[in-house]
Parts: sequence; structure tokens; C-alpha cells
Amino acid sequence: MLAVSFVSASSRRRRPGESCGSNMASDAAAAGEEEQVRRRRREGRRKAAELSDGQTDNIEEFTCRGHRALQEGRTEDALSCFKNALKAAEQLQDSRVLAVCSFNLGAAYVEAGRPQRGLDFLRRAQPGPKAQRLPDLQFNLALAHNALGRSREAAAYFLQAAQLYRSQGDGRSEGDACMEMSRCYSQNQDSSLAAQGFLRAAESYRVAAMLDSAATALKEAGSHMIQSDQFSHDDIMGVLTECLSLMDSVTDPKTLGELYLSVGVSYCRLRCFQEAMACFQQALGPASQQPPLLANVLHNLGAALNSVGQFTAAAGYHRLAAGLYGSLGCRGDQARCFSNLAFACSQLGEEDEAAESFILALQGFRDAEDHSAQVQVCESLADCYLKQNKQQKAIDLYKQALTALSHCKESSGSVRDRLVERLTAALQQSLTVSLQRPRPFKPRPLRPPVRKSDITQSPGRASNQQPDGRMGEGPEQDNTLRQEAAEHCGSAGGGNSEGPEYVSTAPGLHSSFQSDQLQHSESLRPDTPGEHLVNTW
Repeated sequence: MLAVSFVSASSRRRRPGESCGSNMASDAAAAGEEEQVRRRRREGRRKAAELSDGQTDNIEEFTCRGHRALQEGRTEDALSCFKNALKAAEQLQDSRVLAVCSFNLGAAYVEAGRPQRGLDFLRRAQPGPKAQRLPDLQFNLALAHNALGRSREAAAYFLQAAQLYRSQGDGRSEGDACMEMSRCYSQNQDSSLAAQGFLRAAESYRVAAMLDSAATALKEAGSHMIQSDQFSHDDIMGVLTECLSLMDSVTDPKTLGELYLSVGVSYCRLRCFQEAMACFQQALGPASQQPPLLANVLHNLGAALNSVGQFTAAAGYHRLAAGLYGSLGCRGDQARCFSNLAFACSQLGEEDEAAESFILALQGFRDAEDHSAQVQVCESLADCYLKQNKQQKAIDLYKQALTALSHCKESSGSVRDRLVERLTAALQQSLTVSLQRPRPFKPRPLRPPVRKSDITQSPGRASNQQPDGRMGEGPEQDNTLRQEAAEHCGSAGGGNSEGPEYVSTAPGLHSSFQSDQLQHSESLRPDTPGEHLVNTW
């Protein structure tokens, strides 16, 4: 606000010697000056009001431009606009407008990936206990804390925001706060609280008639209920069924495909493969125009078919998924599809295609530098070669498996021991085959007859030595082969370190699914459906 200086009539002094006869003239002059003062005051107030209105207009213009820039992803432009709005508000000296502008700038800093700076402005927006009654402020404080890695503090702020939104009857905002709160619980590995939060979000969205958002919340709730031990099988099935009942309200094809896919994954984890396959089939249509999503659907559908023994149908889906992943450059996921295809072909007796698929899988895992998967594929391919009596190739692959195992951050001694045992068995089998193979006839040169008395036995020759220099089969030979296998282990750097047997991977943005990729067993088992689901919602 401008400070306007006024001249007061009382400040005027009469000069000495002024006659009293001039009183009437002086009174008239004083009245005129008072009128001028009043006009000046009115003019000052008018100019101050015009200045205030102009600043208010500027603040509103900067704020609108800032919000538009945020919506378009131009965070730096948004920050510039909100800073200008805050400067204008400081000149206006209106505490309410100043608080709003500080809030907007703080929220923009959080959106721009500078949460600590944003947190400073958000706290400046409304200091004191009144801040506890502002839901939007609580929500943005939660976002800032979450971005700083303080998920527990963030969950508390989201809960406060959700309660305030409910008191205002704002179901949509309450649902949003509950969704974010539940994701914080999920980050803290508290699946039970996360599931309860997602269920509350679904209820809030229902009140707000946002059935598509309610379906998404129920999908998340079902997934976290499976991870928790606080819910029964019937409770989980009920939530998944309720989620499916809302699918008709979802109009976006991508969202619909993702929902069917995720619910199908949850059914797989409950070992309800028929229900899972029905969901994956429903997801094919909506996902048809989304190649990454379609690849995930085909991948999981093939894995589910493997699980129920429908290997011929599964092989077709594995091939389609592998082709899509290849076109998208997803070598790791493509390799997993080839692994599943190899398992299906092996079960169908198509050993040549199984071996070829394992080779492609191994190449993909090497490109992706997935050493744990390399171990499993090498072992499975070696088993496949043993069935084809290709012992040397099997031996080489067992050695490659041991080398890959040495690069795993967490490797189990039991895996190493099993690989050594199988390598030893393969070496034994190779030696047996080579001994049983008929030798070509080699003519020997004629020698002069030697008298028996001329034959002397070398002192170092054992009395039980076999002819032709062959070693007798028995414990000594087994020990030698075991020593050879163990020596390869030592050169590969493998050790008996305790820990998880497999390397787990987390599949994607906001994913809560964590499971092993391929399972170690006497023969390769199919990939569990849903392990490589990529969540994009």
C-alpha cells in the first residue's frame, strides 16, 4: 500500500503582527484549505485502491498461468509464475493472500522434485495450530515428506488429510489421500494397514460415484491382502469379486486391461488358475492397442496355462509374448518367455525346440546381466542335453552355471552343492560312455620273443594295476571327479554363503509384487504368472 502524506490545517501558524481584522479572510482561507486536504485524501484512497486491485489482478494472473504450466508439465515456468505471485502478495501485505501464494509455490516445488524447498514454503503458508485444520495443506505436506523418504510421517499427514476431507464430505479427495497413505504403508512393508487403507479408499470413491477409481482401489486391496496374513481366503476372494463387478464402469481400455491383468495375477497367487485365465482372456481385448500391456497379458496367460498343464496352448502364447517383448527391447522379459516356452516344449517331448528356447533365454539373461536366471537356465539346458546324450555340452553348462552363481550377490550353498553333484555325475557318465565306446583296431609291430626270466616288475607298479593302463572303477575315481568339479567351483569363486536361494526382482512403477523369477527344482518349473507384471497406473 502506498503511504500518502497529507498537510494538516492545524500546522499553519499565524505570522506575528496579523491584525484581528483579517479574521474573516483567514477563516475563509482555512475552509478552502480543509477542502483541499479532503480531496487529497480521497484521491490517495482511490489510488491505493487502484494499486491494490492491480496487484490482485496480477496475483490472479500469475497464479492461473502457474497452474496451467503445472498441468502441462512445465514446472520451471510454473515456479516462475508462483514466485511472481508471491512477490506481488508481499507488496499487497494481505496475510490471507500471502498464505495462499506461499502454499502454491511450496506445492510447485514439491511437484518439481525439490521437496525440501517446498516443505519450507508450505510451513510458511499457515503456521500454528490452524494448519491442522487445512486438508489441502496436510496433503501437500504429506507429499513433501514422502518425496524426502519419510514415508511414516507422510502416512500420518495423509491420514489427517483424509479425515478432514471426510468431515467436508469430499469423497474424491478422501479417496486420493487414502490411496497415497496406503502406498506409504506398502513402502514400509505393512501389507495389512495398506490393504485397510485401499479398502477405505474404495469406499470413499463409491460415495463420490467414482466407480472406476473404486475398482482400482479394490484391486490394490486384494493384492495386499494376499501378502498379509491377516485376511482369510474368502475375504480376499470377496474383494476380487467386488472389483470385477465394477469393471463395466471402467471406460478407458488401458485401465480396464490393467485391472483384469492385476486381478488375474491375484487369482494365480491364490492358485485359482481357472479364474485367473478368465481374467487374462478378458484383458486381451482392451490391451490389444497397448503393446507393453498386451505382452504382459500374453506372458501371464501362457504361464497360467503351463500351471494347469495345457502346454500346447501355452506355447503359442509364449511365442507371441516373446515376439512382442523383442520388438519392445525388453530382453529380460523376452528371456523369461523363452524359459517358459522351453518348459512347455520339454513337457510336450519336443526336446530340440526346448533346447533352442533355453539357448535364446540364456542369451537374453546374459544381455540383461541377470546372473541368477543364468544359473537356472544353464542347469535346465544341461539337463536337456543329458537327455539327448550330449554329456560334454551338459558339463560345459554346469560349469557356466557355477560361474554365474559366483556373480550372484546372494547365493545359497545348497544350490552350489547341487550343481557340483550334477557336474560330477555328468563327468562320471561321460567317462563311462567313453570307456564303453568301441576302439578302432590298431596293428602292432612285431617284437622279438622275450623270455620270462627277462621280465622284471617295476618297483613302483602296483600289483593290482589293470592292463592297458586303465584305472579301476570305484571310490578313487569318484573322488577324482568330485575334486575336478570342486576345483572348477573354486576357480569360479563360488562360496557357501548363507542367504536366499534366488535373486528377487521388483516389477515396475508403484509395484507391490515381489517374487522369484524361475524356481530351482529337479526339472525346470514354469514361471509363476504375474511375476513380471509391470504396473503403470
